[in-house]
Amino acid sequence: MTIAIVAHNSKKELMAQFCIAYERILSKCKLIASGVTGNWIEEQTGLHVDHYLPGSEGGVHQIASSIACHDIDMVLFFRDPEKARKKEEPEMHLIQLCDEYMIPLATNIATAEVLIHGLERHSINSATLKDDMPKW
Repeated sequence: MTIAIVAHNSKKELMAQFCIAYERILSKCKLIASGVTGNWIEEQTGLHVDHYLPGSEGGVHQIASSIACHDIDMVLFFRDPEKARKKEEPEMHLIQLCDEYMIPLATNIATAEVLIHGLERHSINSATLKDDMPKW
């Protein structure tokens, strides 16, 4: 299971607390994140994270490309509602790709917890997700 973790700056502390709380589950997954978010996760938890570029330098685009290439199974996006109102294009594209490729996407901590508990119960896994993908 490959999980991309994205966080607005104002949500990085919440994201780190989430990763600490669910470290046991996340340690069984491949984690990817943009540069700053990945550093936060590693510093706070000790989890290994594959780093992409910082979000402002194209990291969100790299995550979006990985979704389109079927390399990501889930996205946890800790969004700041105030910043989300501005509808930044790369972030909206990321959300659209999750919809298009049926990638489970959490945009708040409540939904992230539901997805993580699904992983823990094995009701969500990459094989199931890939089996549900449309065959074009």
